[in-house]
Amino acid sequence: MGADSARIELTPIGIVAGAGDDVARQDWSRVRSEIRLREGLGAALFGLEEYSHVIVVAWLDRVPEALRGRMRAHPGGDERYPLQGALALRGGARPNPVAVTVCRLRGVDGDTLRVEGLDLVDGTPVIDVKPYLPPYDAVPEATLPRWARG
Repeated sequence: MGADSARIELTPIGIVAGAGDDVARQDWSRVRSEIRLREGLGAALFGLEEYSHVIVVAWLDRVPEALRGRMRAHPGGDERYPLQGALALRGGARPNPVAVTVCRLRGVDGDTLRVEGLDLVDGTPVIDVKPYLPPYDAVPEATLPRWARG
């Protein structure tokens, strides 16, 4: 089966709540919000409260279909930066609008995670949550293009 014919079906495990719906917000670092899991999934969070940070994978359901076909853009829409391919950017305008964010875990209460720094608006479907593991998830020697170092 080739990549063009493969079909993937995902069921969200929960939604973001309490963040507001300001998509244009620039500083998400202090935003406190919740991830409300489907009822009964709280058991899958067992042990997660011992981690300081989590990786949240979400589906950016508000990205217009037309933007999913955009192959190139300037980072942040700023023409001072060089044109980049959609898969060389972090934004949601990509073939599959998947978001991956590392944020602080403030607590686990039943089927709810309390987080800080999650850059997703209310109602965003959450696909997965994983513990952040610095030995595996941080790459200190990673490099960036010159334009992104700034």
